[in-house]
Amino acid sequence: MDIRKEFLDFFAKKGHKVYPSAPLVPDDPTLLFTNAGMVPFKPIFTGEKEPPNPPRATSAQLCMRAGGKHNDLENVGYTNRHHTLFEMLGNFSFGDYFKEEAIAYAWEFVTEVLKLPKERLWITIHESDDEAGKIWEKYVPKERIVKMGDKDNFWQMGDTGPCGPCSEIHYDQGEEFNSPEDYLGGEGDRFLEIWNLVFMQYNRDEKGNLTPLPKPSIDTGMGLERITAIKEGVKSNYETSIFRPLIQKVVEITGKEYFSDKRGASHRVIADHIRAVSFLLAEGVRFDREGRGYVLRRILRRGVRHGYLLGQRSPFMYKIVDTLANQMGGHYPQLIEKKEAIKEAMKLEEERFFETIDKGMALFKEELAKTTGDIFSGEVAFKLYDTYGFPLDLTEDMLREAGKKVDIEAFNKLMQEQKQRARANWKGSGDKKINLKDLEKYEPNKFVGYEKTKVKTKVKALFDEDLNEVNELNGTGWVMLEVTPFYAESGGQIGDKGIIKCGDEVCAKVVDTQKFDERNLSKVVDAKLKKGDEVEAIVDESRREIAKHHSATHLLHSALRKVLGEHVTQAGSLVEANRLRFDFTHPKALTKEEIEKIQDMVNNVIARGIEGKTQEMSIDEAKSKGAMALFGEKYGDVVRVVEFGDFSVELCGGTHVKNTAEIGSFYITKESGVSAGVRRIEAVAGLSAYNFAKEHINLVEEIKAENKAKDVKEFIARQKEEIKKLKEEIKNLQKAAVKEIKPTQKNGINFVIERIDNANLREIATDLKGRIDNLVALLVGENKGKVQIVAVSKVPEIKAGEIIKEFAPIVGGKGGGKSDFAQGGGKDASKIDELIKKAKEKFLH
Repeated sequence: MDIRKEFLDFFAKKGHKVYPSAPLVPDDPTLLFTNAGMVPFKPIFTGEKEPPNPPRATSAQLCMRAGGKHNDLENVGYTNRHHTLFEMLGNFSFGDYFKEEAIAYAWEFVTEVLKLPKERLWITIHESDDEAGKIWEKYVPKERIVKMGDKDNFWQMGDTGPCGPCSEIHYDQGEEFNSPEDYLGGEGDRFLEIWNLVFMQYNRDEKGNLTPLPKPSIDTGMGLERITAIKEGVKSNYETSIFRPLIQKVVEITGKEYFSDKRGASHRVIADHIRAVSFLLAEGVRFDREGRGYVLRRILRRGVRHGYLLGQRSPFMYKIVDTLANQMGGHYPQLIEKKEAIKEAMKLEEERFFETIDKGMALFKEELAKTTGDIFSGEVAFKLYDTYGFPLDLTEDMLREAGKKVDIEAFNKLMQEQKQRARANWKGSGDKKINLKDLEKYEPNKFVGYEKTKVKTKVKALFDEDLNEVNELNGTGWVMLEVTPFYAESGGQIGDKGIIKCGDEVCAKVVDTQKFDERNLSKVVDAKLKKGDEVEAIVDESRREIAKHHSATHLLHSALRKVLGEHVTQAGSLVEANRLRFDFTHPKALTKEEIEKIQDMVNNVIARGIEGKTQEMSIDEAKSKGAMALFGEKYGDVVRVVEFGDFSVELCGGTHVKNTAEIGSFYITKESGVSAGVRRIEAVAGLSAYNFAKEHINLVEEIKAENKAKDVKEFIARQKEEIKKLKEEIKNLQKAAVKEIKPTQKNGINFVIERIDNANLREIATDLKGRIDNLVALLVGENKGKVQIVAVSKVPEIKAGEIIKEFAPIVGGKGGGKSDFAQGGGKDASKIDELIKKAKEKFLH
């Protein structure tokens, strides 16, 4: 049975709109990840958004509980039911139906669709909720309805806001599961909570008072993995058809048999973690040292460590992605669409960890052997984190198996010291706290800058630099125009500049435009403005160049996907009047050929003069046209689509050219790495591209003129050949000089202590070593501003490494090596002669 499909179909027939799973990265600053089915609907429950039509919804929502307040990571693999990623089936009513229908729907689905035995179902309700109790009595004997307190059966979104009693459906797996934790609401395996029905009927104020909501709502959640285990009659979620194929793939890769008891913990961890890592990568989250990217890294590295326990010494987790995509790709097509990119990013991160895991594990085992009590060194735990890439919870995980804990106080102290060092090196952005209260009383103003760059309008409001409202502005501050042609910074495009005229006089210079809470404000300097002034707003001519760079960015994005693959997605951008910067997901540096191909493709589209079209439409219509929506961007019901023929179709609110020919030309000036799996291209278009090309042409002409060269390539080839000949001459002269070096004998030992500048001392030392017996040589010289030191010894009593250690400090350096050969370096070339003098005093006098 496809329980997910059955659930969604059931509620669709009951008049619910089926919503797709919302992103795991929510549009909610209070949450690290989407951790419940109601998260996408939170603004509706809190009253920030109007209820949709119909006012009832259903979804199968991907949820993450790893990191932040809700963190199940440490239990995953060791219990039957904990997961990092899981699917929550839910039905929701926004002021529509309430307890009667919610209970009826739940009972019908559980007993008639899933056909679970009624005699095994138990119900819990809040101790004060007699209403729910009476409704349940229609379906369940009174003795199987249990009242419980706030801890188990009262739900609230936060300290204040919507809240209410809840009712849970529990499944009795039978007496054979009995343990001390086997009671309703316990953590045992006998009574499993399968569905939670939340009755949002109150609002809690700051004092804790409950006020009935005028339109109570319903929020329910049922874990797909748990209900599947019950339906398939297995004890653990990991024994279900959801996880079995993944565990089997782990067996196939590692060659290690799976056991359903604690011996199989590593298989279960890997099977769980591959799901979380794959879905996060598919949504554009990248491995990082902080935030969501660090949670992703922790999960992946925990999985790798369990693979290490199963004998893996090279990347393996990425090999499981195909199995996952085959299994879940039908409902979540992003797994299939992004499969290759997921595998590549995962393999790269695995490779990084496998480079350090051996040394890290050796350090861990060494310290563990020395740990006599229950507390493991916080200093070593920090070194594992900082040097070998072991997240703290991975070290804690390993210690749990040994019955020990980290000295967390010492670890945190070192972590705090590291953060303080980082803060001391950071100069800060200079951002100020601003006041939005004065702004909120004004309705959002109208932006007309797509059609006009000059408009007559009125000053709606004036604010000082901290957004405190003023009636008159002299100097620097912010102006809100009733109608504005100035584009506010967003989507990577910088805010417009320009002037504001009062009659024929310029009464303010616009230096930036920003959006504050949907209101478009321009920052002004040298202002002489009053509220209500009638003015003319004129956008600076640089807007044309900004539009060229923005349109070029769209063409670049499309070209990258065509040349490198569909895995490429935007990870950030900056669009200015004189350049563009575009960050994108790709696991490795671009080759010279790839860069040329991308640049040629963009210039070809520019040369074809393709008309640019912008139109507004619904988000669904835009996606059906193939428009690229950017991960993490917030889109309304109506979106703006920018098209350049069939080459590029993107959702975008920025300003663009009317025809690609207006861009002129396009040059990539730099390609570099930003972070793991993210590359950056910097480029120029329009007038900047012309200037870029002109500078290069002028440079070539200067080289030709200065060197009387008709052909630059020929000239460079001749120069290379000449340099090669000169290098050969120098080498021959050095060899001749080396042959002239005569050793000084003392006590049967041949000493060579010489200063030789601008030479390959290692090569000279090797030559001397090959032709002089009983040799002890110390060669020192300056090369490119640095001091080089090489020592050779064929005499057992005198060690080359010790010579370096003794004399290198004289020139402010250090070094070392073996007894017969060693080398070092220094900073102070002025002390080379002193070093030579002291060495001769020691060995020759």
